[in-house]
Amino acid sequence: MSDIPDKKIASHNAAEEPLRQAQHLEAVGRLAASMAHDFNNILTIIQGHIGLLLDESSLSAAMRESLEPVATAADRAALLTRQLLAFSRKQVLQMRLIDLNDLVGDTASMLQRLLGETIVLSFNYCPSAAVVEGDTTMLEQIVVNLAVNARDAMPDGGRLSVCTEATSGAENAGSDPWVRLSVADGGGGISDEIKKQIFDPFFSTKERGTGLGLAVVRQIVEGCGGRVEVHTHSGRGSCFEVWLPIASPVASKEK
Repeated sequence: MSDIPDKKIASHNAAEEPLRQAQHLEAVGRLAASMAHDFNNILTIIQGHIGLLLDESSLSAAMRESLEPVATAADRAALLTRQLLAFSRKQVLQMRLIDLNDLVGDTASMLQRLLGETIVLSFNYCPSAAVVEGDTTMLEQIVVNLAVNARDAMPDGGRLSVCTEATSGAENAGSDPWVRLSVADGGGGISDEIKKQIFDPFFSTKERGTGLGLAVVRQIVEGCGGRVEVHTHSGRGSCFEVWLPIASPVASKEK
């Protein structure tokens, strides 16, 4: 070993680092998937019974006020399990044709609970169908993750806008039409240094963040043949744009 130059040893160690990191992430993914599956089964029961109780017309105002924070906590826990499952890629995807207008509308009530009363939530829907091919749960995960990320950027409250739009191929530097989903907030923006790392697994600027939210978003979007763009200015908020190809009218399949 003494005859081997230090530079060669350093080069060899540097080459092995990506492999070690990949093995570490794979092990974490397997553990996360196992725990998330079991935890998700428990949460399904909690969410189901809380939902039934909240639907009761005879429920008193005091009881409803006590149950709503439980429902919010269950939604947040379910969001975390979905992030873990998506990150570990252990979910069976049900690929189908989905109108993003309908999907975003279906998440509205859950988003409002997760965002809280200090966030003003607004929607702007594409006037025509915005149909893409994907898994409903995974696409909902994109919307929820981006919305929660925007909420955390506005600790004192603010306005969050969710928009869907059909675009021409030329607008997206290609020949085919795309659908653009955008989530914009009025937070403090993202610095150039942090912007380079926001999609890295386990990177977080939050005290109790998992660092999986945006990593999962990028993973899902790229799995659907799309991409994510971030437009941000210091003191002027951020806008995350998800570009997905408009689906061709063919039968979807399970993956």
